[in-house]
Amino acid sequence: MTPIKIGIIGVGNCASSLLQGIIYYQGRNRNNAIGILSWSINGYTPADIEVVSAFDVDQRKVGKDLHDAIFQRPNCTKKFVDRMPKADVRVSMGKILDGFSEHMKNYESDYTFLLCDKKEPSKSDVIEILKHSGTEMLLNYLPVGSEKASRFYAECALEAGVAFINNIPVFIASDPSWAKRFKSSGIPLIGDDIKSQLGATIVHRALANLFEKRGVKLEKTYQINTGGNTDFLNMLNRNRLDKKKESKTAAVQAVLSRKLEDRNIHIGPSDYVPWLNDNKVCFIRMEGRIFGDIPVNVELRLSVEDSPNSAGAAIDCIRLCKLAIERNIGGVLEAASAYYCKHPPVQYVDDEAFLLLKDFISNK
Repeated sequence: MTPIKIGIIGVGNCASSLLQGIIYYQGRNRNNAIGILSWSINGYTPADIEVVSAFDVDQRKVGKDLHDAIFQRPNCTKKFVDRMPKADVRVSMGKILDGFSEHMKNYESDYTFLLCDKKEPSKSDVIEILKHSGTEMLLNYLPVGSEKASRFYAECALEAGVAFINNIPVFIASDPSWAKRFKSSGIPLIGDDIKSQLGATIVHRALANLFEKRGVKLEKTYQINTGGNTDFLNMLNRNRLDKKKESKTAAVQAVLSRKLEDRNIHIGPSDYVPWLNDNKVCFIRMEGRIFGDIPVNVELRLSVEDSPNSAGAAIDCIRLCKLAIERNIGGVLEAASAYYCKHPPVQYVDDEAFLLLKDFISNK
């Protein structure tokens, strides 16, 4: 099958894990493909994906071969492919706007942000790169809080006729005006804010749904996350967190028949711990009442490599987007967004979203 040609905005840890995964699963089959949610979607396997364009603003990445750039600092995710072949794709200078937080430029560690001084591209420059490279879909991996930069690239995707997968908590797919524009242009859109394969949000939702199904009244809950990658360093700037907290909180509230009051639910990043690197540690506590109004508490600790966890979901979204392109389906892919994203336009419990996704794939 012809490769699915994708573009990447932000050559960080998540991009590194995704690109390693594309190489890792080459030559494998359904029986030895550990960690894949869907081995084949309409005949496409992970090995059928090819990155043909990439954008970043760090001087250690811009201009480098993409498969070299993914291992440059400040990236720190695990390397699970010993040798990456040359990608024959150079990382292009990206548009800066609000795509980084000022405090990261002077942070005294390996994660100091080294802003590239090359000329920023115009919208027409980005569109030309997308068209010339044959990019079919663009994946947004910008840092949390990159509102202006995300909208800039979404606009470029629209004008270039390129699908858009919004992996971060900036509301594009869940904004009716953007959704309408992608729909009227016949261009697929998935978003917003990708759920990890087995991350804090999906586990928290599963527990909240379990409380509901077993007749337990959930009264209070929190989810606290710590990590040591640039995502957590970026989020030390609390001004960039509004949409992140809203997205994660809405994802849990959505599975409850009665939403908790704001004071009784706290979900969001907590702190940056440098030595954790790309490992994310999540703490979840749930307080409720069972038969006889008797209290019950659940506490859970989840430790997982953050970026491969994200890539495990993104690799499905890419192939679902390709399916929509082949079927001439434009606008928000509702089932894919609901199953793989924290803040889709329409929230479903995960079991229902999974059935909708199966129907979409089988063209029902």
